[in-house]
Amino acid sequence: MRKPAQMHDLNFVLNAANLVCWFGCFWWMFRISRRQDKLLGEMHGVMRSVEKLSKAEHDLIKDVHPKVAKIEEHVEEVVEETRARR
Repeated sequence: MRKPAQMHDLNFVLNAANLVCWFGCFWWMFRISRRQDKLLGEMHGVMRSVEKLSKAEHDLIKDVHPKVAKIEEHVEEVVEETRARR
């Protein structure tokens, strides 16, 4: 049995629409992927700057920490001397 000409035309139109939709989806996913890559690159840059700041903060705390213990000792000495003078 042979299909009528209208069925061939409908089949051609549906296949053409399918192909157009496929290319449209491919383009859309490609566009989303480019945006994601750009965003990940920006986030990687932010991560590097946060790591630099964190390391600098750690170095500052490491430098200050022993001095804080010495200051506390001196404060305790001053408190004891002040109490002794009263």
